Amino acid sequence: MEIRPILSALLRNRAGAILVALQIAITLAIVVNAIYVTQQRVEKIGRPTGMDDQNIFSFTVTGFEKNFDFQAMVRDDMAMLRQMPGIVDAAPIRQVPLSGSGSSTGFFSLPNQKGEQSPANYYSTDEHGINTLGTRLSGGATFEDKLGFPATAIISQGLAKALFKDKAALGNTFYDDQSKPYRVVGVIQHIHGSWVGWDKVDRVMLTPLVGPGPGTQYIVRTQPGEIDRVMSATETALRKRDPNRVVGKLRKMSDHKKRSYAGDSFMAVTLTTVTGLVLVFSALGIFGLATFNVNNRTRQIGTRRAVGARKRDIVRHFMTENWMVTTLGVVVGCILALGAGFWLSNQYQMPRLDLYYLLGGVLGLWAVGQFAAWQPSRRAAKVSPAMATRNI
Repeated sequence: MEIRPILSALLRNRAGAILVALQIAITLAIVVNAIYVTQQRVEKIGRPTGMDDQNIFSFTVTGFEKNFDFQAMVRDDMAMLRQMPGIVDAAPIRQVPLSGSGSSTGFFSLPNQKGEQSPANYYSTDEHGINTLGTRLSGGATFEDKLGFPATAIISQGLAKALFKDKAALGNTFYDDQSKPYRVVGVIQHIHGSWVGWDKVDRVMLTPLVGPGPGTQYIVRTQPGEIDRVMSATETALRKRDPNRVVGKLRKMSDHKKRSYAGDSFMAVTLTTVTGLVLVFSALGIFGLATFNVNNRTRQIGTRRAVGARKRDIVRHFMTENWMVTTLGVVVGCILALGAGFWLSNQYQMPRLDLYYLLGGVLGLWAVGQFAAWQPSRRAAKVSPAMATRNI
């Protein structure tokens, strides 16, 4: 097939072709980057937390009596909860991972704020904390005792690597910003802290819980499928055991997680919707241009049919014409997509656009363009020489 006659026909009606090519270019730039950002958000939401977050719930307990004994309350509550059917383990904890609420500070590998430095989430719990969170130790054990000097700590592998690099963390000592020493008695294989948007969310430290209260939070881990029943039974049992205190609302860790990732989920849904709409509008633009060209060239099509052009020749003509417009848009769109990806990377510290997404976008838009032009091209092939001459 001669390309020059098709190009000449496009140049005679170049305004529409240029507008559609520009629409395709903008579509490619938007769609590729939107899909890439959406994929980043989906991967972020789906990353493992290192905890049994689907079977854990938490709540606050606060005493207010005159002779309130915080240690006795925690001890008696834990003894009761750990014996209840459906509960794997329970532990007191100051804050709850994935909740968006927590504490952090800087830690150092040497005293006086020297050596390697890294911030970390820190939590106070007891010797059942590791099992209750459903996380695993890659080395060491849980707390040896609640007193002693230096203080004991269990740290995540992420924090261990930041502070000690390639050295073994177990048995080593690190320091807070006041030069208080902590001896590492256990290393957690993987765990997330409170703030899922933090790039150091995997840097966590657990320390032994000490008083004096008057309140704390409890975390409870249940058998799979038992969480709703156990939550109801737990609330009833706690209020019955001691009605003279405040038991806060029971919340699932999965709900904390969902709320923490709400912004990422909303962005993923929004970008998916925008991507779909942009593709639809682009397809409609291609369809409209192809339809306009068919309607505007009825006489030309009839003439070609009269001199021996077959239906497939007419279809091929319009499909090739559309491919040329789409290709022009795709070339310009690649430049726009790479420019937008570079800007997003610098502005929001995102990974550079993966070229596989760009290649997929190019192939996808070519397919969408050809599909959108298919029906008008087939309609053009049905124009007979007799129908064309009636319009003369």
